[in-house]
This record gives sequence, structure tokens and C-alpha cells, in this order.
Amino acid sequence: MRVLVAEDSAALAAQLREALVAAHFAVDLAPDGEEAHFLGETEAYDAVVLDLGLPRLDGLSVLRRWRAAGRAMPVLILTARDGWTEKVAGLDAGADDYLAKPFAMAELLARLRALVRRANGLAQPVIALGDLRLDTAAGSVAWRGTSVRLTALEFRLLAYLAHRPGRIVSKAELTEHLYAQDFDRDSNTLEVVVGRLRRKLDPALIETLRGQGYRLAPG
Repeated sequence: MRVLVAEDSAALAAQLREALVAAHFAVDLAPDGEEAHFLGETEAYDAVVLDLGLPRLDGLSVLRRWRAAGRAMPVLILTARDGWTEKVAGLDAGADDYLAKPFAMAELLARLRALVRRANGLAQPVIALGDLRLDTAAGSVAWRGTSVRLTALEFRLLAYLAHRPGRIVSKAELTEHLYAQDFDRDSNTLEVVVGRLRRKLDPALIETLRGQGYRLAPG
């Protein structure tokens, strides 16, 4: 899963990035509204953390432009604690949730995970698909009742497929959603990661559909 953090405070942005990476997200940072608007229109994100008080272009204007352009990724806005009018304006402009500063990082992560689940039609934090159990809150995976240790990239790839059960996901889409903007993207790496997941879980778990992509096998 890939997240855009639009926050002009370098210290807070660094804290958010560290927490999100630890929670198995790929993260891009935007220090101002113009860069946030550009990234949100040109890159693929599973969610956005958007501070409304951005320089160069305020967060509310960024959000309105995204929605007017048909960009539908979930957006969590950050507001001042007493900024109830900003909260209302943000929600009316198309935000999916809000959080007032200062906030607990654990709450922000929980809200983001919930937004990503709901965007994919999932209500529960544990995704159960046959013998697979993927706990989005704990960042853990179990296969046939046994816990399996995965790398961050393995977890992100498996989680992306698990959020889209039965759907064929192309290599291009996976590449867009698994790596941050500054990462050296190589589609061949996906084949290596899929191979490792098959060895750790089950060879038949992830199907390869030649010329189309990958799909998490049913059952």
C-alpha cells in the first residue's frame, strides 16, 4: 500500500513517514500544496494524509482539485484542534475522515487502515481467504494457523492482492502501489517477491495469468 503525506512541518512529516514505513506502507512526502496536487494527480495512492494548512496552495484547494479531476483515493485531513469549520469544509470538499492536531500516531494509522479497507469493500481488520489470515492492524500473516514472517515488501504485495480478492492485478499496478516515488522500480523484482511468497505460504496461492498479472487464488 502506498500513501502520500502532504505536510509542511519537516519534523512531523519525518515522524509520519517513519511510523507509516514501520506499518508496511510505502510513503511519499509533499512539503507544499502544489507538489501535493501534482503527485496526487500523477501517482497512484491507496490513501493520502493531507494537512489543510499547506503553503503555496492550501490543502482544501488541493482536495477540491483532486475531486474535480475524478481522483477518488481516500483522504484523511489534518486540522487544528479548534478548527471545526475546517473539518466541515474538508468533509464537504470530499475528505473521508479528519484528525485534529496534536494526535496519537496509533490513531492515525488505525484510521488510515480503515480508510483503505473501506475503499476496497472490506469491513474487518483481518482478511480471511481460505487458509490465509492477514491481519492489517497487527501487520501479521498466518497460513493454516501458523504465523509466517514476511519482509515489508512481501507483506505489502500480499496485502494489496488480499484487499482485491478474485481480481487480476497487473504488474504495472502493483509496481505503482508497492514502491515510493524515489524507489528504483523494477517489475522483475515482483517476480522474485511472488516466488518468495509462494515458498513461504503455498505454491498455488498466487496465480500468474500470462500477459495479465497476478491473482490471489480462491480457497
